[in-house]
Amino acid sequence: MEEIKALTEDKLQEITKFGRVVLEFSAAWCPDCRFLDPFLPEIEKDFSEAKFYKIDRDDSIDVAKKLMIMGIPSFVVYQDGKEIGRLVNKDRKTKDEVEKFLRSLD
Repeated sequence: MEEIKALTEDKLQEITKFGRVVLEFSAAWCPDCRFLDPFLPEIEKDFSEAKFYKIDRDDSIDVAKKLMIMGIPSFVVYQDGKEIGRLVNKDRKTKDEVEKFLRSLD
């Protein structure tokens, strides 16, 4: 999973332009984000057709606000430049919840 410290609007457009892209908005201080960390490699493997990016929400606050990402961890999924789904809230998420969400987009 590639990490992007400071996501700009231009970079967002660039990385979401082609294919399936999953953005995970997170922060180093977030315990619910850290809870999910051990499962992310498995999730990425189970959905290998997608490109995954971990976005530092605090250093990407302008884009996060524009996308209405207030709670973390949150996921936003794009297909060929268009948003197709989001799992955006402040609740702790399990591996099963994230995978069920990603499967629901197919």
